[in-house]
Amino acid sequence: MAKFRRRTCIILSLFILFIFSLMMGLKMLWPNAASFGPPFGLDLLPELHPLNSHLGNKADFQKSDRINMETNTKDLKGAGMTVLPAKASEVNPEELPPLNYFLHAFYYSWYGNPQFDGKYIHWNHPFLEHWDPRIAKNYPQGQHSPPDDIGSSFYPELGSYSSRDPSVIETHMKQMSSASIGVLALSWYPPDSNDENGEATDHLVPTILDKAHKYNMKTYAPILWGEIMKLDTLMKLLKVTFHIEPYSNRDDQSMHQNVKYIIDKYGSHPAFYRYKTRTGHSLPMFYVYDSYITKPKTWANLLTPSGSQSVRSSPYDGLFIALLVEEKHKYDILQSGFDGIYTYFATNGFTYGSSHQNWNNLKSFCEKNNLIFIPSVGPGYIDTSIRPWNTQNTRNRVNGKYYEVGLSAALQTHPSLISITSFNEWHEGTQIEKAVPKRTANTVYLDYRPHKPSLYLELTRKWSEKYSKERLTYASDQQLPAS
Repeated sequence: MAKFRRRTCIILSLFILFIFSLMMGLKMLWPNAASFGPPFGLDLLPELHPLNSHLGNKADFQKSDRINMETNTKDLKGAGMTVLPAKASEVNPEELPPLNYFLHAFYYSWYGNPQFDGKYIHWNHPFLEHWDPRIAKNYPQGQHSPPDDIGSSFYPELGSYSSRDPSVIETHMKQMSSASIGVLALSWYPPDSNDENGEATDHLVPTILDKAHKYNMKTYAPILWGEIMKLDTLMKLLKVTFHIEPYSNRDDQSMHQNVKYIIDKYGSHPAFYRYKTRTGHSLPMFYVYDSYITKPKTWANLLTPSGSQSVRSSPYDGLFIALLVEEKHKYDILQSGFDGIYTYFATNGFTYGSSHQNWNNLKSFCEKNNLIFIPSVGPGYIDTSIRPWNTQNTRNRVNGKYYEVGLSAALQTHPSLISITSFNEWHEGTQIEKAVPKRTANTVYLDYRPHKPSLYLELTRKWSEKYSKERLTYASDQQLPAS
């Protein structure tokens, strides 16, 4: 019996030695990277990438993800396997970034189509004639004929949509949220008023406010990234402010009435935007387009404490932001009693205000005079679909580089806020909304290729995050609100 046990132990020992030797041999044949690497294919899952960006340096993770993707793609191709692109449905659409309330995007709700409006509105924009008849005769006249022929050099992913379509509004809110935009600056005309090519849009404001509120409610649970993040950081709401257009007979009296109307009707909505001032007060903000066409004396009646129509220290007080076009306008803005300036135009070099090289001087002027400086940045500019003679003001997007140069220039001024021209001004080609390739018998529309339709949303998100971090470094020195 003892002899049998001894033989069994020897056999068992030899078997264990054989297994150990076999494993060592296999290890020598196995790629080193596989020894401690992630399970095969894990780094190919796009839904995991948003988590990675919260765990460390985002650039490092993006570089690592790119290397892993390239390596595994080569391995699969070498094995004779087909690599399929990730489907859009594989990416969780609710993985939205924190919203940046200091990043505003100009938004237009003036589009219409037969399904929702009984006719096309704005997509059929007329060709605007040159003021010189000798030049005008060389260019097309009439108007566009949607849906294939629209007043834009790009074509929307959503087609020739209606701004009344609830699904369109929801999609826009989701796109802005995905880009980390915290505030949409809504182009606004008083009730029963409209631009010369459209119709009244004030009736859409309640829906836009409601959809903005809905699509910023982060519904995902707190996630463990080193430590549990506070739920309130995930519950930010998209806000809406008002970009008041130059409606007919705009003056101090009508502006007082309209500001009162906006605050009384919409001011209690949770999506209504208020900016926290240096003194700790939270006030509505109003961008005033083409403010320079009204005399400073008239504005002073509304915006200075002693004015006959003054809103100061009243329930209708706010922060009124003037459009600066020419350098001399900054003195008119001071005299008028405005609280800040913005530059709007997306064409670098078109105006003094829209020229990046002047932004540092404008910021210094604002600091000296206690004004808010809001540079406006756009992804490019092309309005030849409605002004075919205006090629000199076209600014090529250069696959996103033009946009990034502008955003970099804005950040260098340490601004209180940054505005984006625009989310969806398709006529002037300044949109960051998704666009798709389209070709008709007469037109080849521009697009964002070789990048995805979401390119400018992704770039906006990237720079929004960068701006948020940088702003924290100088907010206290400038006595700016941190949130």
